[in-house]
Formats: sequence, structure tokens, C-alpha cells
Amino acid sequence: MPLLRRKPFSVAEPPDDLEPHESVYQIRFTKEIFRDYNDYLNCLNQYRKRVWMCKVTGKTCLTYEEALVSEKCATEKVQQIPQELMAPALRIIQYSMLPLKDLADSIAEKLQEQLFVGAQLYGKKNDNVCPCKILKVMQEDVENVHYVVDWLDKNNNIIERAEVSSRDLIQKKPPFSRNILKSFIRESTYRNAPWVLCDKLAKKHGISTDIPEELRGKVFFNNELVVCTKKRKAEVGRNRKKNKDKRKKEYKNIHILIYRYILLIGSYYVQEESIKYPIDDLLVRPSPDDPVFSSRPSPSRDFNVPTYCVGDLLMVWDFFMSFGKLLRLWPYTLKDFENAISHKDSNVVLLVESHAVLFRVLIKGDDEYSAAVQEKVQKKITMINWKDYLCDFLEMINIPKLRQYEATIKRGHYGYVDVNGKLEIFRELVNRALETAIVREKLDEFIEQRQVLGANKREEAIKVAGKRRKEMERLKVDSQSNCGENGRHVDHDASVSPNNNHKIQNGDIGNNRNGEIKSSMQKDALESGIKNSNLASKRTAKMFDSELNGSTEIGKITRKESKKQPKGDKDQSDKSKEHRREYFDREMEKWCIRASPLGKDRHYNRYWWFHLDGRIFVESLDSKEWGYYSSKEELDALMSSLNCKGERERALQNQLEKYYSRICSGLQKSSKVLMHRITLDDSVARRSSRVRAPPREHPAKAFLRYVNKWKEGVSDLRWSDF
Repeated sequence: MPLLRRKPFSVAEPPDDLEPHESVYQIRFTKEIFRDYNDYLNCLNQYRKRVWMCKVTGKTCLTYEEALVSEKCATEKVQQIPQELMAPALRIIQYSMLPLKDLADSIAEKLQEQLFVGAQLYGKKNDNVCPCKILKVMQEDVENVHYVVDWLDKNNNIIERAEVSSRDLIQKKPPFSRNILKSFIRESTYRNAPWVLCDKLAKKHGISTDIPEELRGKVFFNNELVVCTKKRKAEVGRNRKKNKDKRKKEYKNIHILIYRYILLIGSYYVQEESIKYPIDDLLVRPSPDDPVFSSRPSPSRDFNVPTYCVGDLLMVWDFFMSFGKLLRLWPYTLKDFENAISHKDSNVVLLVESHAVLFRVLIKGDDEYSAAVQEKVQKKITMINWKDYLCDFLEMINIPKLRQYEATIKRGHYGYVDVNGKLEIFRELVNRALETAIVREKLDEFIEQRQVLGANKREEAIKVAGKRRKEMERLKVDSQSNCGENGRHVDHDASVSPNNNHKIQNGDIGNNRNGEIKSSMQKDALESGIKNSNLASKRTAKMFDSELNGSTEIGKITRKESKKQPKGDKDQSDKSKEHRREYFDREMEKWCIRASPLGKDRHYNRYWWFHLDGRIFVESLDSKEWGYYSSKEELDALMSSLNCKGERERALQNQLEKYYSRICSGLQKSSKVLMHRITLDDSVARRSSRVRAPPREHPAKAFLRYVNKWKEGVSDLRWSDF
């Protein structure tokens, strides 16, 4: 029977008082009978769980029915062992202490030495080794054993019969596999370590059930079953440990209650440890000192393509805009590309030119594709034959999902291909183009230019920092010199001789840094001291202290004036630094390799900004939902909804503040273009029928008027041109 979590399980007994015509519920594979439907359902659900184990093979994680089937198949294999070999194998198993694998190997080795009727092996016949089958054992004595065998051909058909000795028979492999022997051991025993045979099986084959001398004292009989004393001792030890752990748990619970009570009493005196922000956004909790956050605006989703295709749309468009000069493709807006992709016409110029420039790059740099279109290389890619190049590409990459569109494109119905298929084809073309040497060289150039700009920016920052450090040191030295001069002047004013003779060593004091400007108050004080030397002795200490304070105040005024003078120069230097920083940022953006997201919000939504489009795109965590913000008001509302206590939203807010002015200018431009299109739509709608002037072209169909102005001379491109 199958084991439940490696333990024996017995099925339910049928009720005793069943009536012949009573309605009951029966489980098909166990034949159990239930009167109550809930009991039947609970038992059936238990059988369907993967908690059962096959007793014969040892397979786990099975349902009850699967375990039954496994036991049945294993039992059929075990029954292949002939009765002649059953007794020797069971004698090896009885009270063996070997592990299952070693026990199976020892049985296989023993059985390989014993030959039985029906065994197929090999024998020597005319200096050849041929297959044969034993029919009869003819034993003369212990050493000389002869066998009657049938010689077999390749199809196991009998050729002839002969008598051979045991020395002429060869057994190349064990008669039974290790798995069969393992199943045989499990089915024959009811316990391991030591392995003990079932009583019925041992009596049937005449095998003793007495405990051998080496195991006496280690195992004993309990209810006619062998029990290990070590296990009994282990059970006693486990019970003691359980009781000990139970007491420890009780003491621990008491200590926890006491500790909680102490915390409750002293909660007014214990201060919680302050949280150091920023932390993970999902762990941030609202607090009273938080600013008022505005509700986050919901992004617009009015795309002409499905929202799950917007990621591929942006990737392909950004590639064309980044490598437009290399590809000789005149730039176009994201809106035009979106309208062209969703248009049902098969020969939209914008899409044809976008495909054509990629085909030219692959012909120049991809050997596999150039070999596929070798016959067409001399031909020019036109509005008629561009589909052939596209079909050759689809045949070359051999992606089943994209090959389904090949027949539609060959018939000239490219416009009928769904938007997702068009963008997936573009994506494969772009990925293939990125692997060519032409684009790789351009990428290396981009990286080199960015490294040069970064080095220049660092050098300039080091120079500015050095100038600032020198300026600070100069200001420090000047302030120290001014303080020293003021101190010396005070000492000279205080030097009065005891015989009423006043000696003035320095008549000029209070000189500032920009020129020798004398303090009028100090000058009057000195002149009065020279003329009225006889009255100097009658001065009070209070008057003398006031003169000293006046001199120090004058020194402070001169220092303040000296600091105020270079303010205009400082403003100009700050403006020049800001201009230089903006210049480096613009130049670095020109050599940008790929777009990176501005950041993520607390829910891991990514925010993208493309300076050629102006809008801020929002990508969900699974990249299946997209939206965008297209106005300054939405940007301000987004920034005011970000919580700086979170790591992700703080980084996002820093990036939005860094590019705020540029994003606002881009949003204003895009909003102006949108308003202009709306006014044009209104003017077209309100146009009177009496006006004979031609109607204005609809702005939504601007992509149909696209012209690739950089297409001239493409057919004459050489490797040096790239």
C-alpha cells in the first residue's frame, strides 16, 4: 500500500450496518464506502494531494492513485525473479545492516554466480561467443556442472541445442537491474537497519526469524515485530527534550509578557529611534510633518498603436533619430512615425525610407544578408521592390512568428500586417543593424566623444576649484592682515608716556585694500592729541575706551566695503560657469548612445523623456502599459506628488529638477504644435463652401508628405563615407 509522508496508511473500513438499497459514495481505486458526502470529498481530496510515496520504488510527490500504479508496475518487474533465486536473495536480506544501494549490489553479485533455467547469457561455440538460453541444469558434482542450452541468433530464434559446461558460459551483465532489486528489497521487508523480512515470506522460504548474536541487545521483539533499542532510547530522549523545550517555552512566554508590561509602563520615557531617510518607497509611512502631496495625474493613453507596442515604437524611433545622419534618413516626429505605422496603406514613404536605410546598412555590413540579396544588389531600392528585400530578410532570420506575414507582404499588402508585427520586424532589423561594423564604428565614435567631453568637463571643474581655493586663501590672508593693522593702531593710540609726553609713531591708519583711505574720526583724534598734549593726562578711562572702540568699528567697515566691491564680478563668473555647464550637458546629449529612464516611482513605474519629442512617457512594471504627460501643469503635479523620503522617488525628483527647464520648454513646444493642429482642424471644419481657395492640408496626415532630404547620393556610398 502507498505510504503517507513515508508512514503506513490504512484505508477506511466499510460501515457494518449497510442496507442493500442504501445510496452511498465509493472511491473508485480504494473501494472505500462513505455515507456522508463531505467525508467522501475530504478523503478524495487527500488522495489527490502529492504527499504519497510508492512503497516498492520509493518515488515521492505522487498522488495515491499514481502510487498504486507505480507499486503495481514495480511488483510485476519484481515477479520476474525466478523462485530458484528467491531464497538466496532473501537470506542475504534478512537482518542485514547494509544501506539499500550496497545491499542491492551484494545481491546482484551473488545472483550473478548462480545460473537458473530460463536465464539468457553467452557461451563459447567454435571459438565464438554466441547468445544462448539455459533449458536444463545437469549437475554431476559440486565442481562439474553441465547445462543444456539453446543457441540463439540475433532475433532470439533457436538455432540448435547443445550441452555445455559452466566454464563455457559467460554472463556479461547482471541478470536483474539495481532498481528491480531495490524494489524487491522494499517489498519483502517491513523495516530497515536492520532489514527484516515479512513473517509470511520468511516462513514460505524457510528462512529463520531468530535474531543473530551480533544484533542481540541492540534489537528485540515487540508485538511480534523487531524494534531497535537505540530507537527506544532515542524516543525517551526526545520525550525528555520535548518536555524541557515546553518548559523553556513557557518561561520564555512569561518573560515576554513581563517585558511587554515594562515597555507599556515606560513607553512615555522611551524614545523611538528616528528613521534615517531615504528608505525603500514601499516602507514609507505618512507622518504629521509631511508636506501636502497632490494627487498624481493620470497619464494620457490616446496612442494610435496598442499600449503594449509603445515600447518597441519608442525604441525604433529613437534609433532612427540617433543614427539619422549615418543612415541618411531625414528626421521625423514620433507622432508621424506612430501614424505611419498604424496607416493601412502599403507604400507609406516614411516607412519605405526607414526600411530602405536599414537594408542598405545590412547590405554593406551583414555578410549573410548581402549573400541573400546578392542578385538584387545592383538594383536600386524603390517603392516597388522594397518588399522583396523585406521578404528576403524574413526568410533569412526564419522566425516562425514573423514568417507568417511573408505571404501578405509578397502580395503587396504590407498595410494589412498588424501594428505589432510591423514593429517586431523593425525591431529585428534594428538589432541586426546594431551588430554591423558600420554602426559599431559610429558607437565607438560616440563613446570616444563622450569620454573627451567628460575629461574636459572634469579638467574645467578642477581649474575652477583651484581658483576658488586660491581666492579663499587670499581673502583669509587679507582678513588676517587687516586685523593685525587694526590691532597695531590701537596699541599706538594707547602708548602715553607717564610725563605727559604723547608719542605718535604712525599717523596714517585705517588703510583698506583698494587704496590708502584714512578714517576721518581717527585723524581728528590724533590731531587733537598732538595739539592738546597737556590735557591728555586728564582724560578718563571711559573716553579712552570709546576712542578705541571707534577705531575697531572703522576697521570693520573698511573690511565690509572691500567684500562688497567684487560682487558684480562674482555674478558674472557664476553666469559663465552656468553657461559652461549647460554647454557640456548639451554636447554630451548630442553624443548620447541610448536613452535612459529619468527614474522610477514607488510602484517601479519608469519615466522616460526624449528631448526630440518633449513628452514624459510612463512605463509600467511589466512594460505592457504606457502613458504620457504633455503639459507643464501635469509635470508640476507629478513633482509635487513625489515623496522624497523614498529612495526611488527622491532620485526621480532630482532628475526632474535637473532637467526641469528643458522639459518645460519641450512641453510648451509640443503643446503649441498641438494647439496649432487643433486650430487648423477647426479652420478646415468651418471653411465656407463659397470660398474657392484650396483647403489647407490636414495636420494629422503630415506623415504622408514626408520626403527624405538626405537620400541624395545614397547609391554612391562607400565604406569611407560612413
